[in-house]
Amino acid sequence: MASRFAPRLLLRHLWMRRRAQPISSLHEASAASAGVNGDRIFSPSKSWSPSDFHCVSRVFFSARPSSLNEGKGPAAIDYPSLLPEEEFHRLADETIHDLLEKFEEYGDGIQIDDYEVDYGNHVLTLKLGSLGTYVINKQTPNTQIWLSSPVSGPSRFDWDATSNTWVYRRTKANLLQLLEEEVGQLCGQPISLR
Repeated sequence: MASRFAPRLLLRHLWMRRRAQPISSLHEASAASAGVNGDRIFSPSKSWSPSDFHCVSRVFFSARPSSLNEGKGPAAIDYPSLLPEEEFHRLADETIHDLLEKFEEYGDGIQIDDYEVDYGNHVLTLKLGSLGTYVINKQTPNTQIWLSSPVSGPSRFDWDATSNTWVYRRTKANLLQLLEEEVGQLCGQPISLR
C-alpha cells in the first residue's frame, strides 16, 4: 500500500531540484510544459517529468521595530509607577462614588424614560433606557477601572499620576471626559463630571 504522503514527497523533491535552476530556464520549462493547446501541467493522464514543475517564490518583509509608529497601540506599562492596592481602592472608590452622585443629579434635570443609576457590589450602572447602558467597575488585580459603553465599547482605564485622572492607554482617552462627551451626546444635554 502506497503512502498517502508519497505525492507530497515527490513534489517537494522535484521542487527542491528546480530551485537550483536559473529563472530563465524555469520560465522556458513552464512555457514548454504548457504545450501549444494550453494543457494543464498537472493533468492526471499525463506522465510527469521534472520539467513539468516550476516554483514561484515570494519574500515578505516586516517592518523593523525602530520604524514602527510608536504612537499607535497601547503604551508600555511603567511597572514601578503602579499603584499600591490601598491607593488604588481609594482613588477608584472616590471616582466611582463621585460619578454616582453626578449621574443622580444629572438624571433629575433631564427627561429620559427609564433613566436609572444603580450602585452595588462595586459596580456602577447607568441605564439610559433605549439609548443603552453604561457599566463602570474597578478591577483590583489590574488596578484599573473598566468601562462598558454603548457608544465606544469596552475600555480599561489606568490611573495617570501626571494628569491625576484615569486614562485609557490605547487611545489616551480620559475617563471623565469620555463620559461627558458620550452621555451628553446621547441625552442631548451637557453633563459636567470634573
